[in-house]
Amino acid sequence: MATYFTKDHEWVRVDGDIATVGISDYAQSQLGDVVYVELPEIGKQLAKGDEAAVVESVKAASEVFAPISGIVEGINAGLVDQPAKINEAPEGEGWFLKLIIADKGELVGLMDETAYKAFLETL
Repeated sequence: MATYFTKDHEWVRVDGDIATVGISDYAQSQLGDVVYVELPEIGKQLAKGDEAAVVESVKAASEVFAPISGIVEGINAGLVDQPAKINEAPEGEGWFLKLIIADKGELVGLMDETAYKAFLETL
């Protein structure tokens, strides 16, 4: 499975035609303790760059953008009751949603892990 990152600190992990989306460890560290998450409805069509979810922390509210286009195939409903999972395992159990990928060509503009780490050093 390949993992890609955006400059907005979302990650997307691709497995066949399904993409799992979440936020990076850097993003959760900047947010602070997450207290609420709003997830999209299953079946919702998302274009690349659309607001896919909303995260609220003790510091601020932040949008999570769709790194690629697709249809929401699943959500991590456990985050509603346990939003702290986003802080505990942002690149694991703290994932937000799964998309049926509309266009794998959109992955081309995203960063791999090495490029993302280099990007973080510029911040």
